[in-house]
Parts: sequence; C-alpha cells; structure tokens
Amino acid sequence: MMTLVGCGGTLSGAGPYKGTIETKNDMYNLVEINANTIAPYMRSTQRVIQSRIAKPVSPSARLMAGDTLSVLITDNAPEGSALFAPLSSGGTQLKTRVDDQGMISLPYVGRQFVAGMTINDVENMIRKQLKGVTTDVQTHVELVGDLSGSVLVAGAVKAPGRFSTIQGPLTLLDAINQAGGPVMEPHLVKVTVRTGSQVQQFNYEDVLAGNNIVLFPNSEVVLERARQRFVAMGAVQEPGLKDLPSQNATLLDALGSVGGLRENNANAEGVFVFRMAEGAEKPTVMRLNMRDPAAIFYARQIIVKPDDTIYVTNAAVYEWQKVISPIVQTLILGRSTGIMTN
Repeated sequence: MMTLVGCGGTLSGAGPYKGTIETKNDMYNLVEINANTIAPYMRSTQRVIQSRIAKPVSPSARLMAGDTLSVLITDNAPEGSALFAPLSSGGTQLKTRVDDQGMISLPYVGRQFVAGMTINDVENMIRKQLKGVTTDVQTHVELVGDLSGSVLVAGAVKAPGRFSTIQGPLTLLDAINQAGGPVMEPHLVKVTVRTGSQVQQFNYEDVLAGNNIVLFPNSEVVLERARQRFVAMGAVQEPGLKDLPSQNATLLDALGSVGGLRENNANAEGVFVFRMAEGAEKPTVMRLNMRDPAAIFYARQIIVKPDDTIYVTNAAVYEWQKVISPIVQTLILGRSTGIMTN
C-alpha cells in the first residue's frame, strides 16, 4: 500500500525532493535559517546619502576637428590704417571651423594648425600672427559649436546623443538628465564613464545618492542593464528569470515580486535559496520554514543577491496526486475499453 507521506521530503515538479536537498549536502553547505544563523545573510548597512554637491569647474577643452569658433578681432590703429574694425564699432566678427586636418583659416592669420589647443592658445596664436601686421590688435575666441567639449550619452537612456558643454560644464547627472534619464529602474542601471585615459563604473542609485562627478570634455557615458537578476523555481506563482525588485531586495521582496507561493501546492516548509558566493569552495543553500511565524521576519532580513535561485518545493499531497492521477485515468480507460470489448 502506498502512503502519502515519505521521508519528510517531497519532489517539486521543477526540481529535487525537499528531503534530498536536506540530506545530500556534501556538495554544498546547507544552512537552516534561524536567529542563530541569519547574521551573515542579513541586510548590510544602508547606503549613506552624501550631502556634498559636485561643483562643476570648467575644464580647458582641447580643440578637435568639427569644432566651430567665433573669432572677434578689434584693431585700434589710427583711422585709415586699421585692418579690422575698432572695438567702438564692435570689431570684426569671423567664424571658422576646424577642418579634418585640425586647421583653421583666418584673414591675415593664414592657415593654422589648432587641434589640441585651448581657446587661450588660439587667442595667443592669432595675436602673435598679427604682430607687425597691425599696431594694436585685441582678440576674443569663443567655442560656438563643439565636439571637443561635448559629452556623448548612449545606451539605456530615453534620448541618447551628444550634449554640449558650451553653456557650462556637465556633471554625470546633468548629462544623463539631458539624455532623458534611464529607461529602467535606477537599481538596474550600470553607468560607465570613459574619458580616454580611464574608465569608471557606477550603479545609478549610487550616483543619485551623491556619487556624482564632473565630466571631462569629450567623455562618453554609457548606461546599460546591470546584472541584477535572480531565478524563481518550483511552487511560486510566476517562476522564471526575474529582475531584482530593488537594490537591496530581501527574500520577502523577491517572493512578493513573483506573486508569492502557490497556496494550493507549495510546501511552505521547503523554501530554499541557492547561492554560489564568489571565491567560495561550495555553494550555500539556505532553507527557510515559512510555517514558522518568525520566518516572515527572517525573510525581511535575508538579502537576495544577483544570480541567486529561489526554489519552493511542492507539498507532498500535490506530488502524490501527480503520480496517482495518471494511474487512475489509465484504470478508468482500461475499464472502459474492457466494457466495450465485451
């Protein structure tokens, strides 16, 4: 005669027996979660919100091909001998673009190589070239169309593009906001900043918490999905690969995000979290008995990490029903066939 209860273990339709997990633990460390064992798996100290503000300091942009310059030259030489208009009449306004060879061309200055120069360098160069050509010259150069001073924002933002720093230097938050902000929840966004000499990576929530930086001209900012996923298996309402619901999601948060346990077939005593910690010799398997009222509080403290697997076993009666039902159906079918044959 078959009994409905086995050795305390049950088989989930999508995984092993509860009893098998509990007994065959030579390949992993099984941890029964209780008040004495929960400490290593609890929520860490909450992120400290920083009070400091990133103060943009305008860095010196180095010119590159594609930049457009507005050049104002004033000449206060005696009337009739001046090559350019005097300051009193607004001076002579010129516009020039840095070509693909890094050169600009201006009257009486000629064709000059400016790629890699700053605005101050260009002003000094113009004054030097005009020395001896006119007696009293003043110059003012302004960057009016910039590639060298712009910042590229790409990836998981609503409006990717290149944004100018002409109106002032950009912080990381400035640039992301100008690109419309991320298309995902903040904790799911990884931010990479490339400057040509170094690469920095941030979680977007950390940036919002005050880890903001001033961007150098010609930086690239790329937003992409962070690896913040877990797998839910067994007797849960919505099994599958899921995004963590928050940066420091607890086991209770994660179970809530998949609809909780299936009441009609879940074995609440067999809620497991499988984890392979970096550098660990063996995986860790945590078991939580949700029949214990204290387990709700434990589940609110256990942090689910990316790549964890949450597995809920099925109840014994449900598992036996899956075995018995096909047998009963076969018996009924056989009996019907027999009656028809007779």
